[in-house]
Amino acid sequence: MELKEKLMSSYLAFEEQVDMENDIHNVRNKAIKFFETTGFPTKKMEAWKYTSLNSILKEDYSIFPKKEDAIDYKDIKKYLIHDIDTYTIVFIDGIYSSHLSRTTHDKLDACLMSSALNKPKYKSVMDKYFNKIVPEESMSSLNTAFAKEGAYIRIPKNVSAEKPIQILNFSTGNESALMVQPRNLIIAEEGAHVQIIERHQSLTDNPVLTNSVTEVYVGKNAEVDYYKIQNDKTTSSLIDNTFIKQERDSTCSLHTFSLGGKITRNNLRFYQHGENCNSILKGVTILEGKQHVDHNTLVHHIEPNCESHQDYKGIFSEKSVGVFNGSILVDRLAQKTNAFQSNNNILLDDGATCNSKPQLEIFADDVKCSHGCTIGQLNNEALYYLRTRGIPKKEARALLMFAFANKVMSSVKIPEIKKRITKQIALKLEVELGFNL
Repeated sequence: MELKEKLMSSYLAFEEQVDMENDIHNVRNKAIKFFETTGFPTKKMEAWKYTSLNSILKEDYSIFPKKEDAIDYKDIKKYLIHDIDTYTIVFIDGIYSSHLSRTTHDKLDACLMSSALNKPKYKSVMDKYFNKIVPEESMSSLNTAFAKEGAYIRIPKNVSAEKPIQILNFSTGNESALMVQPRNLIIAEEGAHVQIIERHQSLTDNPVLTNSVTEVYVGKNAEVDYYKIQNDKTTSSLIDNTFIKQERDSTCSLHTFSLGGKITRNNLRFYQHGENCNSILKGVTILEGKQHVDHNTLVHHIEPNCESHQDYKGIFSEKSVGVFNGSILVDRLAQKTNAFQSNNNILLDDGATCNSKPQLEIFADDVKCSHGCTIGQLNNEALYYLRTRGIPKKEARALLMFAFANKVMSSVKIPEIKKRITKQIALKLEVELGFNL
């Protein structure tokens, strides 16, 4: 049975597990009908021109995982940012793990998506926010159809989260192949501040396909600082759909570190619905083998006097493939827009590939917009200079690559994140460096 056919039949079984009288179920039904019509994205679509999902759609995925496995803290410890105190929300095979999570809080409204979808106390919030900025696209609609579990986080007006929040999704390998579809809703109300760390991690080599959707609402004068760590096994693939709506005077920054996995597709959309918004999108990608990462971004400037900054760095070796398709859309009323986009890539081997397509659509006449793309190799003169100073070739290459990525790393606001990513990059480059970025 093909995966699409299996999903359609599984939806009938899914309906028996949820409240069909709930208004949310009408949203699910509309989404599954859209997916049934469109199916999985193919390379015939312009937005998926360089990324094929065929190799990962052949697996016989389990759609409904078994009950939570007996995973202990020691099994996941190395994947946690445990150098600092955080709120931690852990899911095992798509099921919430109460004994691994730490969500005690006084000021935050944090619960499970399953609770938010079904409890009357959350109805007004869900009616206002759930699925309101998710476009009708194949993979996001599929997630909406099966939306059941994930993290619901609301930071009330003028509240600053006392510590970062980690959202961690682990796959145990209990199933021979597993598909999970987490759904997150994050609301930072007016004047609120929060830092969030998100990770998807397989604990075995069994195939895993994650199709995730996260909606982020950033209220007036609010600030959201978001980090995605993508360093999974080569048998795991991730379709990450993140949609962000900003109101006036708000700031939202999102850093994506793509260091592993079979196929990773990041669909990232920012919508600026107020003046003086600032949107920051940054990423570091380091791939090897036959790994594939596709960053597909959009910043939609709707109101005047707003800024956006996109800066993505990629390092590709062996037969890895990188894709960057970044768009800036400036509406007619969005005067005084300042939008910057940069995508720089290094190919270390002849078999590595990078496809970059920066795009600008500008309908206003008083703006500052720029975009640029480079694809090349390490600077031989700089490499020679370092080697004449007694630095071995491997370490010299690593130094140049760290310097290449440093502009992105320098904007990371959580020192422990910067330290963790620096170590992971060093491991990828198989070097030991006596300094921290």
